[in-house]
Amino acid sequence: MRKALVIGINDYPNCPLSGCINDAVQLASLLERHSDGSPNFSVRKVLSDCNEIKRGTLKKEVDDLFSGDPEVALFYFSGHGYLNSYGGYIVTPDFENYDEGVSMDDILKAANHSSAKNRIIILDCCHAGAMGSPAITEGRFSELADGVTVLVACREKETAMESEKSGVFTSLLLDALHGGSADLLGNVSPGSIYAYVDRALGPWAQRPVFKTNVSRFVSLRNVSPPIDPNILRKIIIHFPSPYDEYCLDSSYEDTEPNADTKHVEIFKELQKMERVGLVVPVDEDHMYYAATNEKSCKLTAMGVQYWKLVQSGNV
Repeated sequence: MRKALVIGINDYPNCPLSGCINDAVQLASLLERHSDGSPNFSVRKVLSDCNEIKRGTLKKEVDDLFSGDPEVALFYFSGHGYLNSYGGYIVTPDFENYDEGVSMDDILKAANHSSAKNRIIILDCCHAGAMGSPAITEGRFSELADGVTVLVACREKETAMESEKSGVFTSLLLDALHGGSADLLGNVSPGSIYAYVDRALGPWAQRPVFKTNVSRFVSLRNVSPPIDPNILRKIIIHFPSPYDEYCLDSSYEDTEPNADTKHVEIFKELQKMERVGLVVPVDEDHMYYAATNEKSCKLTAMGVQYWKLVQSGNV
């Protein structure tokens, strides 16, 4: 019960775009399957090269998406965005002055009223930051119901950039869903996607906007975790308390004459934890020197959080 509506529009009269359909097709393909091939979203694609997309058509698609009570209802749009004194709009090819397309406020209203457990709106268009801040409040306040998340390419008065026939924002979104923003369990959440895009764009480029009203993020896609979960679970064995240090000596390093097989195996696990940011050597730059100089290693702040997850049985 996870469904997604993915819209890509290139074909606008007198103002065509080049990368929106390509972005929508690639995103749809990623959302349909997790990285291991298992089913993920049931995706409906609406593309301007094979459909006559009118305002009424798109409004019906939005209503259909947010109907029922699925676990997740995800809306994605790539195309032109427009902003006037009445608010923000995703533009349809049959646009006219003062009737440019589908109101972002109306899409938000449909999401807010939906019975879907998680409603996610992703926009790659100019002025996308108007989504979630209704015109009636002059954009000063976000009005998101419980379970609604908005992730958009740029602020209300900014334009969204294209590069090499792809939206800059969507290109980063795709990288994130491929695993670039995955946590150590292989989950890709809206929050981690925003953090990934935000870091990549830098302070002088278009600024992505993230608004949410959730108590817990849903995973949009699962990928292979960067560390074996079986090794991750041993974090509470190697560190009985999250603030303990693990004492090392040269018997943990397999190149040393007194290497101990059991110790070497534990050390390899600790090194794998270090590579993903869970463990750091104490008073040394490298784990090798922590062992040969009889120092120790400890959990990082992130390591403490994952220790608590494992301890609570959530890993």
